[in-house]
Amino acid sequence: MADVAPRPLSPDDIAIVIPALNEELRIRDVVEGALAHCPNVILIDDGSDDGTVERVADLPITVLRHTHRMGKGAGLRDGFAEAMRRGFHGVISMDGDGQHSAADIPRLLEAANAYPGHIVIGARLRKRARQPMHRRIANDFGDWGIAIGCGFRIADTQSGQRFYPAPVCALGDIPGEDFVYEAQLLISASRQLGVRCVSIPIESRYQADTGPVKFRKSHFRPLRDLWRITSHVVAQVLGAGSLPEQYRRTRAIPPLIHDPTGEFAAAPSRATQAS
Repeated sequence: MADVAPRPLSPDDIAIVIPALNEELRIRDVVEGALAHCPNVILIDDGSDDGTVERVADLPITVLRHTHRMGKGAGLRDGFAEAMRRGFHGVISMDGDGQHSAADIPRLLEAANAYPGHIVIGARLRKRARQPMHRRIANDFGDWGIAIGCGFRIADTQSGQRFYPAPVCALGDIPGEDFVYEAQLLISASRQLGVRCVSIPIESRYQADTGPVKFRKSHFRPLRDLWRITSHVVAQVLGAGSLPEQYRRTRAIPPLIHDPTGEFAAAPSRATQAS
């Protein structure tokens, strides 16, 4: 009997997980935007001391609360665990500060269905000139190290807007806290499950001096957090064998980008990269 293709994922099959710390400025817009595309939203309040939770108290979502700040890694762990407990087939993660557009949720899900079993990353490739230079340099450096840890190149390893298939959400004992956890999750998924990453182009959204949309200052601190990520990843890379050999192997596998519009036509096509 021929294998039956898996049923495509729908918004009912997944959960949106939103870690939040002191996000009263934008959290209601973020949650309402997510609800417009998916009925299953899990908000993890990481010990906020402002009105974050009160701003969404009347919305039909699940709220998990930390009594004190535990970091983004702990928030994602708890959100994944809740999503798996409720039987969802995958999770889309979004930050609570509004820098991720809910309008990209259908595109993440579409890419997840085009590439079953892959992690899908919302790569900040559109309007990159808006990204602060120090953030761009930090992201590019992080991409280099995490790619070697995974064994293949990835467009934007630092983006927090991602789709994770259920087997990745169910991985236990992932080391690292805060932003290190997100980097380690890519490496562990690759090494333990053989999971590849595919990126979709999204827009960079950052605080501007003028304009109608305001964002709070990012919790990401380039020097501190990049050092934590880099030192964590380098230790694993050095323990995995010859660095030059790992580098050559990684460079031979270009980043996989799902781009049906042809906006980034120079990116590798699925036909050459879907292995």
